[in-house]
Amino acid sequence: MEHFADTLNQVLPILLLIILGNRLRRYAFISEHTVEGLKWLALNVALPSVLFASFLNLELKVSYLAVMAVIFGLCVFMYGLGRLTARVLRITHPYFPLLVTGFEFGMLGVSLFGTSYGMEAIGYIAVIGLGHEFFIWFPFLSVLLIMRDNVRDPLRLAAAFVKAPPILAILLGVALNLLGARETLYTGPVLGGIMATLDILGRMTIPLILVIVGYGFRLEAHGLKDVVGTVAFRMACLIPLALLLNRLFLSDLLGLGHPFQAGLFTMLILPPPFIIPLFMKPEDHEERRYVNNVLTVNTVASLAVFAVYLAFNPTLN
Repeated sequence: MEHFADTLNQVLPILLLIILGNRLRRYAFISEHTVEGLKWLALNVALPSVLFASFLNLELKVSYLAVMAVIFGLCVFMYGLGRLTARVLRITHPYFPLLVTGFEFGMLGVSLFGTSYGMEAIGYIAVIGLGHEFFIWFPFLSVLLIMRDNVRDPLRLAAAFVKAPPILAILLGVALNLLGARETLYTGPVLGGIMATLDILGRMTIPLILVIVGYGFRLEAHGLKDVVGTVAFRMACLIPLALLLNRLFLSDLLGLGHPFQAGLFTMLILPPPFIIPLFMKPEDHEERRYVNNVLTVNTVASLAVFAVYLAFNPTLN
């Protein structure tokens, strides 16, 4: 009974913040325009602050490069599997392959992991997410831009990758870590104040993002059969892969312990990236409805699976 109460206390803040966001939209307490501004703040300021600090303070190991390569390869594999499945089953939704791959690491993964295991543990899932972020901000975003605008200019695609705030934060954090600048940044005049500010910004990431996620919850009854089928296919592929990679790759091959395995499992049960609707053609109403429904249903499914996982893994010890 005590174990159940502990799990409930870990999950409840996540649910309550999401419900708060949903109620804010339901009763029109804040506008869509305001939420877009908050989302910009979360993705361009708060989340990069967390990622920068995580990689600055992380004990970097060569084995993390293998993790990065495998997660990147997994994302590419899932995209290819999505394309193959769409062709074999004659799925007419052009965004189906993109909904099979990628994970909402920034807007949900960091929040779930940080709320449940503490902000000091973000570094574990950040290592898992490194290869994923490179996949999202380059090949994934490139496909989205090609589908919407037929953009095929390599320089423009590369510029979108380089300008992505999460990527810049990760690269800067790793670079300063390798240069041994951590202590100077935290204790030096002015620099220490800047780091303290980043810490404050990072702490607002979780509640801000969860409220935004809740605000975005929308479900339309039209086409739910395709939506449920997409989510079921994705989860049926990724949950076994998460368990397999944890056992054979992280544990047996690299010797990385439970914290990293919890990070990988959390990552692989997340819904597809929430940026997909942002890069769709405005006039494509039918496909936009399908994509938004998949994101909503998959988010609910992800929360349910994560709650079960948390019940069996309440700590990282």
